[in-house]
Amino acid sequence: MARVLFVCVHNAGRSQMSQALFNRASRGAHEARSAGSEPIERVYADVVGVMDEIGIDLRGEAPKAITRELAEWADVVVTMGCGDACPYIPGKRYLDWDLEDPKGKSPEAVRATREEIARRIEGLLAELGTPVRTTS
Repeated sequence: MARVLFVCVHNAGRSQMSQALFNRASRGAHEARSAGSEPIERVYADVVGVMDEIGIDLRGEAPKAITRELAEWADVVVTMGCGDACPYIPGKRYLDWDLEDPKGKSPEAVRATREEIARRIEGLLAELGTPVRTTS
């Protein structure tokens, strides 16, 4: 079982979508968590809406701060725009996904980000040797 940590700035968009999509697609074979370098109060409403469209409810999720403990927990750390604010732990695998922050974007743009994240998760799961769940 691999443990994956998705990190962005506010933990209110990209990393929340990534955590939810990864956990659904891996069907319990792996575990994901998410955090932010500057977490805000709640997940972006547009992100909640586009995730609802595919049967994932993020209403109960709360943005959290990245900690050294979380980074140490992970086998793979996927960063999305947090730059030097993310702690570096030697021996961990780091991936940087250049994804646009969905804050203030149109629903179409948020959907496009969601689909790009899903595509990248399929690739990550393939690397981890896990079949991808293609239905909800």
